[in-house]
Amino acid sequence: MSSLNTSFVENMSIVHPEYFFIIGLTGIPYSSYYYIFLFIAYFIAVIGNAIVLLIIILEQSLHSPKYIGVFNLALADLGETNAVIPNMMKTFFSDSQYMSYNACLANMFFVNFFFTVQSATLVVLAFDRFIAICLPLRYHAIVNNTVMSLAFIVLWAFNTSLVALSASLMTRLSFCKSNVVQSFYCDNGPLLRLACNDNSINVFITNLIVALFLVAPLLIIVLSYLGIFFALSKITTWEARLKALKTCATHLLLVGAFFIPVICMFIISSITSLTPNTRVVSVSLSLTLPPMLNPIIYVLNTAEIRVLIRKIFSNSCIS
Repeated sequence: MSSLNTSFVENMSIVHPEYFFIIGLTGIPYSSYYYIFLFIAYFIAVIGNAIVLLIIILEQSLHSPKYIGVFNLALADLGETNAVIPNMMKTFFSDSQYMSYNACLANMFFVNFFFTVQSATLVVLAFDRFIAICLPLRYHAIVNNTVMSLAFIVLWAFNTSLVALSASLMTRLSFCKSNVVQSFYCDNGPLLRLACNDNSINVFITNLIVALFLVAPLLIIVLSYLGIFFALSKITTWEARLKALKTCATHLLLVGAFFIPVICMFIISSITSLTPNTRVVSVSLSLTLPPMLNPIIYVLNTAEIRVLIRKIFSNSCIS
């Protein structure tokens, strides 16, 4: 009976603020220029990824396992862009940095969810390239539309469950220290530092998400390309090696656009202490650059998409 009374008192003492105050991008010198960049990045990301999605949907020849992966990555890029940039732009135009408690949790869920989908999709695309080069004769038996579709259904379901668990566990925290969030969105780390009751479970789930969707994907991709380079070393001619490696160029650029900003931020933060403004700008760039760069990479490095775009423009000119 006493334990029930204790848990009741603990539940009664949980404090959920009505609003959080997001101050991540305030006080940054020349912030108006950064917001102009964000607007341009948002425009390119939305238009570019929407075009990629439409081309893959409408063109029958692109209904293949590789482009199922590209479609999911473009969809995640579109979701990440809309989860991050509009809230930042709203802060600039309306000069309102308040976000309601429920809106904050929703913002946290969508930003983290689409980030994890991007990371996991790059792993699936690495698997596709690994099988295509290391086991070319068995590629169509191992990788097909059904297998790829099922993989992404499982991926989206698992990511939704884990990220939703992370967001829902925030409701057990009491935010009695402050409601000021030192970030440009409802970031897990700054929010956990505001809690004044036990947050060990939340920290564990956050670290688990980082391990599963940041550390593990990078290691898996590196190992897959070590296998690819080993397979290429067995090919006798340099021309054949370059031709096979060229099929991986787009994926390598996508991996670089996603992981290099994050890796650079971790390296710099481990060498020197970052100021809050520097950290906020670095994290915001790591979330906004990949969705902007990915459609450009698709168009410049994918022959099928370039040919289709040329067809569309030539047909419109003839009309």
